[in-house]
Amino acid sequence: MNAAALQRSRQCGTSMIEVLVTVVILAIGLLGMAGLQSRLGVSQVESYQRAQALILLQDMSSRIAANRAHAASYVTGATTSLPDAGVCPVAVDTRAEIDANQWCNALLGAAEVEGGNNAGAMIGARGCVEALSSNEYLITVAWQGIAPLASPPASLGCGQGAYDDEQCPNDLCRRAVTTLVRIADLR
Repeated sequence: MNAAALQRSRQCGTSMIEVLVTVVILAIGLLGMAGLQSRLGVSQVESYQRAQALILLQDMSSRIAANRAHAASYVTGATTSLPDAGVCPVAVDTRAEIDANQWCNALLGAAEVEGGNNAGAMIGARGCVEALSSNEYLITVAWQGIAPLASPPASLGCGQGAYDDEQCPNDLCRRAVTTLVRIADLR
């Protein structure tokens, strides 16, 4: 056997091995991309929910500031939230009651309807208004996140314990944003 034929016979299997290694590397890369895509989807939903919560938070703080003479009428308490057991208040006699009803419906997602169902808010949204001291009100919007993270502080009572399940024990899926509204005494 001459040297050229011997060289060809030694190289016969190396192309197939190179192709198999390339396929394995490509498969691992594609699986990584698929995992990244799913994480991006979760991050996008979490971001959308946080943006909606901030809009609803600003909405209620504006309503309280606009009706400053009756700001105490908006108080729900730290553990009582709107909607209460999925039901919004029906009394609409005063401006505060109308605002509470409209905010509650917005928390339930009434701003966007898809297929006859409310689709415009966060998952399991709740809103609380607490009276902290004279003319100071803490507004909180809480909702259920998609993936477990750190839970909000225990001092924040709005929605506490409402999102516990097997996937998210100890409020790890509870998300919350707050703002403080101070009403000036203009007398």
